[in-house]
Amino acid sequence: MRSINKYLYLLTGGLAFLSFSCNKDFLQRDLSVVIDENAVFQDTLLAENFATNSYTFLIDDYARLNGSNKGMTGQFTDESISNNNESFVSSMTAGNYLSTQATEIVTIYGQMYKGIRNANTTLARIDDYEGDWWKRSRIRGEQLFLRAFYYFELLKRFGGVVIIDKPQPVSEATADLPRNSYEETVAFILKDLNNAIELLPDEYLDKQYSGRATKGAAMALKSRLLLLDASPLRNPENNTDKWRVAADAAAAVKSLNKYKLEDSYADVLVLPASEEYIMIKPRAPRVLQGYLKDFIMPASYGGAQSTISPTQNHVNLYGMQATGLPIDDPLSGYNENNPYEGRDPRFYVNILYNGSTWQGRAVETFVGGRDVRGDNVTKTSYYVKRLWPESVRSTVSNSQGRVNFIFFRYAEILLNLAEARNEQLSAPDQEVYDAINEVRNRAGMPDLENLDKDEMRKRIRNERAVEFAFEEMRWWDVLRWKAGVDIAGQTLKGMKIEKTGNILTYQEVSLEPAHQRPVFQERWHWYPIPLAEIRKSTGALEQSPEWK
Repeated sequence: MRSINKYLYLLTGGLAFLSFSCNKDFLQRDLSVVIDENAVFQDTLLAENFATNSYTFLIDDYARLNGSNKGMTGQFTDESISNNNESFVSSMTAGNYLSTQATEIVTIYGQMYKGIRNANTTLARIDDYEGDWWKRSRIRGEQLFLRAFYYFELLKRFGGVVIIDKPQPVSEATADLPRNSYEETVAFILKDLNNAIELLPDEYLDKQYSGRATKGAAMALKSRLLLLDASPLRNPENNTDKWRVAADAAAAVKSLNKYKLEDSYADVLVLPASEEYIMIKPRAPRVLQGYLKDFIMPASYGGAQSTISPTQNHVNLYGMQATGLPIDDPLSGYNENNPYEGRDPRFYVNILYNGSTWQGRAVETFVGGRDVRGDNVTKTSYYVKRLWPESVRSTVSNSQGRVNFIFFRYAEILLNLAEARNEQLSAPDQEVYDAINEVRNRAGMPDLENLDKDEMRKRIRNERAVEFAFEEMRWWDVLRWKAGVDIAGQTLKGMKIEKTGNILTYQEVSLEPAHQRPVFQERWHWYPIPLAEIRKSTGALEQSPEWK
């Protein structure tokens, strides 16, 4: 492979990913300034900023509905739909994974390799860095972690991919290199993570380093990787030793005794700092524009189009608080004539439903209600609450509210542990119960008790769906469980609510065909390599077997 270009093109606008202090003269350079590579890595500030640039390729926002938001998940996000059936969403919904509109595939593939290229360049030249030795060690650890993270994002989509561990010229594509096997890709990621764990600090005392990788973040990514590797999609023979290794990786994070659940589930996304956070994207509070106005807020509250709405399928995952049972259990206490009473408290944090109070008034999603009039309104009778700070109002000038993007938080570690240990054993042990009940109790839900392995599996999977609602977890869980046919293949439903006088009647209804997925195909559990990359190749880069 050719050595890296002598010159580096520094897009200085991308270097401000985190709140790190930077030399003013450096930041005032014009975009696309050509800087000699040797000059970059012999200047401590330039080298540190180049290394920091490796963070800018991370996927770092929720409800990614179009190409400008680094890909999309659309309908896949917690059984939600795009109200206006945007083309980026509909392409994936219909299984058109080879379409150029399938930005979750096309965009992410190239984006991850850009991050890998930046990390590889930094790793190759970090010995030329003349700053403090401890800072050099930390930078090396960060780049190993980030390279591992980018390869993990590729792995969970495509399986085995082209592994590149040396610098590349910007002009040199990956398309004419052979793919490594899935097993080789897992081993490569694990090696990077284990090395990163040895180099990264436990924490950063200086707030200017907020959001950087730590030892705990590398261990959390290792837990996520090994859980994927043990899951049915990648472990069809159900090798219980893989589940043991995954459980041990989660237990190792727990044994750090560094993280704990935030007291209130309602605060999980909105705090500037929390002991539950293992790694987050630091960001300024949201304001009434772009993400909130275009995607989340309905026109009746001053938004533009309210692109995303949860389905009844998602709403039905919230059990009953008093009994702790799913709503389809005849002993749960669920009342279909009063469906929103007494539910899992996380329901009231995550969902805006008819009759809930929001910004000083009742939400009206009954037929003819003010929140379902006009175009681009919810087709399900629900709006997303969790990603919309109540303080952000169209009637309040310069209103703002925080919504963090969380890469890893402690609740995931607990549920990773519960799932992996349950699958390893013939029946759930106390460690499994303790882990899942810690998450449930924080939410205000009662303990699970006296379940067999299959019953516990079902409850853990439901717990993940509720706990991580709209946090970019659900779709990937569905895929790794190889549960697309059972979950993503369901008919999507909404709630039809009619009001006569003061009487409300509720009826679950199937959504229009435009919002339904065709019969789920097995090959949709894996993504194809983008066709543009295959077409560049002279044969070295092969398509995924399911998509040939």
